[in-house]
Amino acid sequence: MKKLRGLLPLILLALLPHPTIAHSASATVPSFSDETSRQEAIYRTRGENVPAGYVVDRSLIAYASFLLPGFDRSLAALGPKDRWLDIGAGRGFAVLDYYTDRYDAMHAEGRERRGRKAQAVAISIEDRRTPRWHETAARLETGQIRYLSGKRLREYSAEELGRFQLITDFTGGFSYTQQLSLFMEKVLALLEVNGAFYTMLLDVRPEKQAKEVLPPDTQLLTEIESAEGADIGVCSWLKRIDCVQVTCESDMQSGRPIELYQIVKTCENVAVPALETRQFQAGTPPLRRFVAKHPHGVRTTKATGR
Repeated sequence: MKKLRGLLPLILLALLPHPTIAHSASATVPSFSDETSRQEAIYRTRGENVPAGYVVDRSLIAYASFLLPGFDRSLAALGPKDRWLDIGAGRGFAVLDYYTDRYDAMHAEGRERRGRKAQAVAISIEDRRTPRWHETAARLETGQIRYLSGKRLREYSAEELGRFQLITDFTGGFSYTQQLSLFMEKVLALLEVNGAFYTMLLDVRPEKQAKEVLPPDTQLLTEIESAEGADIGVCSWLKRIDCVQVTCESDMQSGRPIELYQIVKTCENVAVPALETRQFQAGTPPLRRFVAKHPHGVRTTKATGR
């Protein structure tokens, strides 16, 4: 996969969504309910009506190319008793690619230990499965792969989903949710201790860069401020979560500010700093502004996994 990451600048624009923001024809500021309705309409689109930025068919190679390198190693290290959750899976191609001979050929090391591989669960708001999903499910053991749709992540109970050693989100719920702190609580509750969550954000201020040094035409899609109005940034906010180890890396090769995240759960006493949504504008992904509910990011919400 190192060679694939070296080709990143050449394939970046083909695999990453080009964000579009839905604009209201009204001169008044749209309400949260209006924008939520517009976002729901995007989720329901099919065929030629799917917006250009709403990508539902990413391959596993795309995941390995863009997510932090630890993802590829973590997936290859999973054994038959382990579980992988893919949030915002779309057509589930990444999960299906994992169960191919091609994947094993590209990850020869550890193939014998992997055996029949981990169980995988794909989640999508809309059911976008293709015949390929059903063909693969019929070939594998019953329950080896599951596809869940029709609900948001937070609406699934712990009993429905279970726990996972690996969770991924490639411009899925982490990029689209209106309730970022609640989303992170749910993800970390589903993650086993020492398990890892890999995700990314498009058009976000990287941890080590000020807004002033970004290209002048940059429109940031996700921002977090403190209760005092200071810019916190997503990476710094993630690092304030108790019981996690966070790695953030920025990528500007496409000319857009992108940040990649690896979040490893280190203990069960997870506490996520609460956020309030101040702005949400429908799009692919949507524009979101969050504010910390308490000064200095006081931790007020708990994520319990048991």
